[in-house]
Amino acid sequence: MTHRATLIRGDGIGPEIMEATLRVMAAAGASFEWDEQLGGVAALNDAGTPLPDATVESIRHTGLALKGPLTTPVGTGFRSVNVALRREFDLYANVRPTTSIVPGGRYDGVDIVLVRENTEGLYVGFEAHIPVDGDPKAVAQSLAVVTRHGCERIVRYAFEYALTNGRRKVTIVHKANILKAVSGLFLEVGRDVSRGYEGRVAVDDMIIDACAMKLVLDPSQFDVIVTTNMFGDILSDEIAGLVGGLGLAPGGNIGQRAAIFEAVHGSAPDIAGRGIANPSALILAAAMMLDHVGEAPRAGRMREALAHTIRTDGIRTKDLGGHATTMEFADAVTQRLA
Repeated sequence: MTHRATLIRGDGIGPEIMEATLRVMAAAGASFEWDEQLGGVAALNDAGTPLPDATVESIRHTGLALKGPLTTPVGTGFRSVNVALRREFDLYANVRPTTSIVPGGRYDGVDIVLVRENTEGLYVGFEAHIPVDGDPKAVAQSLAVVTRHGCERIVRYAFEYALTNGRRKVTIVHKANILKAVSGLFLEVGRDVSRGYEGRVAVDDMIIDACAMKLVLDPSQFDVIVTTNMFGDILSDEIAGLVGGLGLAPGGNIGQRAAIFEAVHGSAPDIAGRGIANPSALILAAAMMLDHVGEAPRAGRMREALAHTIRTDGIRTKDLGGHATTMEFADAVTQRLA
């Protein structure tokens, strides 16, 4: 079956890792009709804006996108393209699966999915400075906004994800002991939602700082974690660090009207064009996209081929301690898929 999707190659190393990813997808037999659009600096140079209307309309039409890393231009007044896309399409669920792939690290057997609320909390951008005694920035304030609706749908998403994917437990992570209103509401709603899954999915809850510590001490105790926007932003990078870094961290931004899959690392302009970037995160994001469109067997083959390339064949890019170029790594994965 051929699927229609928007393709955004991205900035910096984006075009390189996207080319590698498309090569692997083709070897896995994935069939897509791509509507290629621009975003980030490439779009700013071409269309005068980092998020052109044509890109938004394309995603609105396809409801699906694979996106390379985008750079938000500094000093231009433009806000993050990633944030703009989440708001435009109400991509309320950020899903970050992390598994141990590279052998010989501090941890083995890590298999954690973090589900992060993607549209609320402190990241809504309600900020202001309050002048005092002639100092226009004497006081800075930021307002966190959390709604019952937002809490309910992200927690329910996490439990449904657990059911669909054979997961055993959901951990609700919060700071309700201090942030009694915003985090208290998240915990209250989370517990309410969890009752509907009693006997099917286990549940516990944990304060954010305790969670951060326990992830480092023993990540095997976690399965699915659901949390608020900023806490999820921080914990997802910590979890990626347990298995070798952001070069192995895919992400999906999912809503009712659209889903955008991406490598969660930056555009790394310092190594752009050198052919040494690790495409694994984007390849794994493409596998997530295949899961999303009902192509789980192909997604599984891609993940297995990538893992064998790293573990069994010992072919790795520089960030993982190897010497393979971006395309050499991609070609090794495609050989595993042959």
